[in-house]
Amino acid sequence: MIRRELVLFFNALRFFTRLPVPAWVGHSTDLMNHSARWFPAVGWVVGGVAASVMWATGQLLPGALAALLSTAATIRLTGAFHEDGWGDVCDGFGGGWQREQIMAIMKDSRIGAYGTTGIVLMLGGKLLALAQLPLDAAVIAVLVAHPLSRLLSTSLIYTMDYARDEDPQGVSRAKPLAVKFGACEMAWATLCGLLPLALLAPVQIAAVLIAGAAVTVVAARHFQRRIGGYTGDCLGAVQQLSELAIYVALCARI
Repeated sequence: MIRRELVLFFNALRFFTRLPVPAWVGHSTDLMNHSARWFPAVGWVVGGVAASVMWATGQLLPGALAALLSTAATIRLTGAFHEDGWGDVCDGFGGGWQREQIMAIMKDSRIGAYGTTGIVLMLGGKLLALAQLPLDAAVIAVLVAHPLSRLLSTSLIYTMDYARDEDPQGVSRAKPLAVKFGACEMAWATLCGLLPLALLAPVQIAAVLIAGAAVTVVAARHFQRRIGGYTGDCLGAVQQLSELAIYVALCARI
C-alpha cells in the first residue's frame, strides 16, 4: 500500500517537475490516472523550493529580487510547465474564433503575441504581488499558493470532460489523467491542497479560497463554452491564474 502510493507520488513528481525519481518507479496509463491524487502534493515540493530560495535570498536582498529569484527557481524546477500552458491558452483563445482554430493554435509549439503578452503579464503580476508582502508573509504565500493552485487545476479533471478527441500519446500529457479520477482520490487531493491553509489567519483563508475559486470557475465556464471541456494547457492556465489570485488576495487590505 505504502509502496504503491510512493509510486503514484513519484509519477506525479516526474510529470510536473524535472526532479529525478527512483529507477524502480514504473510508468503506465493506470498509474498516471491515479497519480492525480498527488498533484497538489507536488505543490508542496515546488512551494518548499520557492519558500527556501525566497527566505535565503531575502536575508540579503530586497523583497523584489528575492521574489524574482524564487520564481526563477520554480520555473527551473518545473521546466515552465504551467507557464507554457498559460501561454498556449492565451494564444489559442486570443487568436482563435472557432473550436478547431483554438485547438490547433494551442497545439502549435510556437508562441504568438497573445502568449508572449500573457506570460509577461502573469510573471509580472506574481512578482509585483509577492514584492508587496513582507518576507515572512511572502514565504507563507508561496507555501500556500502552489498546493492550492494545483488543487484548483486538478478540480477541472474531476468536474469537466477532456476536450481533445485524438490519441493522448501524441497530443497531450494530461489526457491519461482524465480517464479515471474517483471521489476518494479527489478527497485526498483536496486534503493535500488545503492543508497549508493552516499557515494563514481565518480571514486570509477565506480571501484566498474565494479568489482562487472565482478565477477557476470563470476559466472553467469559458473553456466549456469555447471548446467543450479542458485540455492540458487549460490545467496549466488555471494553475497560473489561481496562483496569481492567491497572491493578490494576500496583498488585499482586509
